[in-house]
Amino acid sequence: NSFSKTEDTASESLEAAKNATNKKEKLADQVMQNPQVLAALQERLDNTPITPSSYIENFPKAVIRRIDALKKLQVKCAHIEAKFYEEVHDLERKYAALYQPLFDKRREFINGEAEPTDAESEWHSENEDEEKLAGDLKNAVVIDEKAEETNVKGIPDFWFTIFRNVDMLSELVQEYDEPILKHLQDIKVKFSEAGQPMSFSLEFHFGPNDYFSNSVLTKTYKMKSEPDKTDPFSFEGPEIVDCEGCTIDWKKGKNVTVKTIKKKQKHKGRGTVRTITKQVPNDSFFNFFSPIK
Repeated sequence: NSFSKTEDTASESLEAAKNATNKKEKLADQVMQNPQVLAALQERLDNTPITPSSYIENFPKAVIRRIDALKKLQVKCAHIEAKFYEEVHDLERKYAALYQPLFDKRREFINGEAEPTDAESEWHSENEDEEKLAGDLKNAVVIDEKAEETNVKGIPDFWFTIFRNVDMLSELVQEYDEPILKHLQDIKVKFSEAGQPMSFSLEFHFGPNDYFSNSVLTKTYKMKSEPDKTDPFSFEGPEIVDCEGCTIDWKKGKNVTVKTIKKKQKHKGRGTVRTITKQVPNDSFFNFFSPIK
């Protein structure tokens, strides 16, 4: 009957469509496994720029006009953000002055220039065992005058210990830097004066030592907080635009930023060999204080 014929025709059509699909999939697999075809596709993709601008160009003019307005708003936001960071710098300067008396007291305790009072050294630990031990020691230990005279001065190797335990710093320190860093007494941050361009300096204060005659080594960083005129959307806050180190007055034979190497040199004409020595750069934390201008 006609219904049966229609059903058979539909089944045949479905089967034919299925076979055609399978053939297409096999053909696609074969094509995609062909290196030449893949290379051609890759080249086509590489030469077809897909950029935000080309995407936007497809919008109606009214939409593009609105997007341009958003760009202008974003640039204004960037300039406001730049002003915000300038005021943050002013706040840092203001609070640095408030911190300084505390940092001065810290320096005195570290270097044995002063002893903390009982009130200054009273510390309530969250660790009960630590508190109990401190209490037991306070009650049990009696310090006589002779023992007090031979007591350790300040907190030995305070800054050196920090250098060893802060990853960012310890990566810069070589073994031959360590004896020098044991003479480090203080580190200060100095901000530029009000009304001056944004900058800050790091000051490393050293006690007398056998390596250099400087008492202070400095590095100054100059900054700007201003969107780039050619690319204002890239603004992400203040950036360091320049830095300046200092000259280290090394004592004879103590400069760890260079090393002396010996090299054999053969005379082209006579064929004689001589040994020459020359200084080459050496890895050291103290390279931090370069460049010098």
